[in-house]
Amino acid sequence: MQAIVCKTWGPPQTLTLETLPDPTPKPNEVLLQITAAGVNFPDVLMIQKKYQMVPELPFIPGAEITGTVLQIGSEVTTLSVGDHVVALCQTGAFAQQIALPAAACFRLPATLPKEIAGTFLFAYGTSWHAILDRAALRPHETMLVLGAAGGVGLAAIQIGKMLGAKVVAAASTPEKLAICKANGADELIDYTQEDLRAAIKRTCGKAGPDVIYDPVGGPYTEPAFRSIAFRGRHLVVGFAAGDIPSLPLNLPLLKGASVVGVFWGAYVQQQPTQWAQDLEAIVQAIQAGKLTPHVSRTYTLKETPQALEDMAARKVTGKIAILP
Repeated sequence: MQAIVCKTWGPPQTLTLETLPDPTPKPNEVLLQITAAGVNFPDVLMIQKKYQMVPELPFIPGAEITGTVLQIGSEVTTLSVGDHVVALCQTGAFAQQIALPAAACFRLPATLPKEIAGTFLFAYGTSWHAILDRAALRPHETMLVLGAAGGVGLAAIQIGKMLGAKVVAAASTPEKLAICKANGADELIDYTQEDLRAAIKRTCGKAGPDVIYDPVGGPYTEPAFRSIAFRGRHLVVGFAAGDIPSLPLNLPLLKGASVVGVFWGAYVQQQPTQWAQDLEAIVQAIQAGKLTPHVSRTYTLKETPQALEDMAARKVTGKIAILP
């Protein structure tokens, strides 16, 4: 099989396309033919040794896949050859095949397009867990989404609207904001052109947002939190801006507000039964047309370094996929 291999820590240009032996599944594993792999910001960090999980070199990056079962191990009873599945794999996604524990794979309707099947797990899993579980967003509340044109941001907009909330989207260009609007955002903020606190007051009212969905960090976290509503919930999803911000602890005290961590990967590992229920609900919502994943571009396996460069340069809207 062909695969993208990380042999040394560094930027995407250091990755190589290589021919490797086909994987052999263990008794509890299945062999998958990968039809699509999602590209996520942690992939960019991992190849540079900047992520919390550090794999041993060499490794195949990529953590989100969909594919077809080619072979099953002797102990596998839950899946059959030919089944369409999705899976999280931490590493190994940017390849033509992968062997994974059967327990890590979830059967999918064959009618779900591969570009969507291969890209919705991270974005919608993260945002579903954040908004429904950690924030408990209620109808008629207001949610501010920072970095709203990215994969998790667009998913957050759609989930917020599905729950009946008012959603305010903040992004860095008119083009990105237009995509946010097309995905359901009620109000828009271009935080490169407008003071963030003034914009939040304009769009959320004097009370401020009940929930702040923050995958960005950096210079936006503190001014956003200073504008949060009384008893608001600030969701710490990630730090796409690069810098991990500090927050004066008198601010949560004065607002009676909560800073809520969202580590979806740990949630999947610690509460797999609840995650399986989330996944079923997300797939049902996609099939019903209540959620519509936005895949802005696909790449060949050879083009994986370019895909990661585009992700690092924040040129991506919604999700992008590798089609090996």
